[in-house]
Amino acid sequence: MAGMAAGLVLAGAACSRASEGVAEAPGRPPVAVEVAAVAPGEIADAVEVVGSLAPKFSTDVRSEFTAVVAEVYVTEWVRVRRGTPLARLDTAEGEAHLAAARAAVLQAKVREAQAARELARAERLREVGLLTAQGLDDARTAREAAAAQVAAAEAQLALAQTRLDKAVIRAPFDGVVARRWVSPGDLVENMGSPRPLFTVVDPTVLELTATVPSSQLPRLAVGQTVEFTTDAVPGRTFFGTVSHINPLVDAASRSVQVITEVPNPEGLLRGGLFAKGRVLGPSRRTLLLPRAALRSWDAGRGAGLVWVVVDGVVQARPVVTGAIQADTVEVVEGLAAGDEVVTRGAFNVQPGDRVTLAGRSFPPSV
Repeated sequence: MAGMAAGLVLAGAACSRASEGVAEAPGRPPVAVEVAAVAPGEIADAVEVVGSLAPKFSTDVRSEFTAVVAEVYVTEWVRVRRGTPLARLDTAEGEAHLAAARAAVLQAKVREAQAARELARAERLREVGLLTAQGLDDARTAREAAAAQVAAAEAQLALAQTRLDKAVIRAPFDGVVARRWVSPGDLVENMGSPRPLFTVVDPTVLELTATVPSSQLPRLAVGQTVEFTTDAVPGRTFFGTVSHINPLVDAASRSVQVITEVPNPEGLLRGGLFAKGRVLGPSRRTLLLPRAALRSWDAGRGAGLVWVVVDGVVQARPVVTGAIQADTVEVVEGLAAGDEVVTRGAFNVQPGDRVTLAGRSFPPSV
């Protein structure tokens, strides 16, 4: 009976420890782990964003009329200034039109001079009574019609000159020739053609286009600072400013498009790169937790689990997280300042295990 009673006591104790979520490890030595203390610090109320970079100013340069390319002055990837000649179209037809327009102007001026002389003669005849009032009116009408013909001819001349000037294709702004689509001898069509002559971009200013959940709209505003990184330039953090927030929310994804203007004076960034960052809001004082301490974590719901060391024993502690900043996470509920959480060696222990501290670290100041 005594043996049975002792067995029941041991079984009851085991059940009691199992119900408390503490695992027995008879004879197992303490495991060495590193911990970090939960500590207060500054963190920005940030909104996470991912998106792609693209030049703010980019254009496909086309011809305004159909012609054959006579000369190409630039290659790809060269810098150009606004107005720099890029190519010249064949001008033989344009020069012929210009010559015809000039001849038309001369003819119209000759007719105008003749009409002016006829009007002066009619006025003298009218003064001596040798011409009726109707005759004088007809002479004045002829003079006005001749002047209108001169104006029309001069307009056609200006049009022909403009068309000839546009045979030289020029850069629309300061930038870089990203693509050259033509060579001498190619036939290019007018503005309706799908194929451009050149693609010119301005690499000094880019735009980061990202989508964020509509639930984050109250935390967004034009003028906020955005910090981001890209795998193409490791170890560097870049900054921009929110320039536009789409007034329409996508009905399918319930997300909104945010555009950030990014200065690129060093030319390190390129259009088409993928970027990941956050829109920075106002800073506030809060409790900070190293991201490495989270054993499981649903960042969207703000739910996580950490291993807390209390009197040398590991305990599982659910936490509610908030804002994220680099390798630091805000603790909203579940921990207090000074609590020590396992950051390294956690895969070797379970709740209830005894541990020794191999080292301590603290969240970086923000």
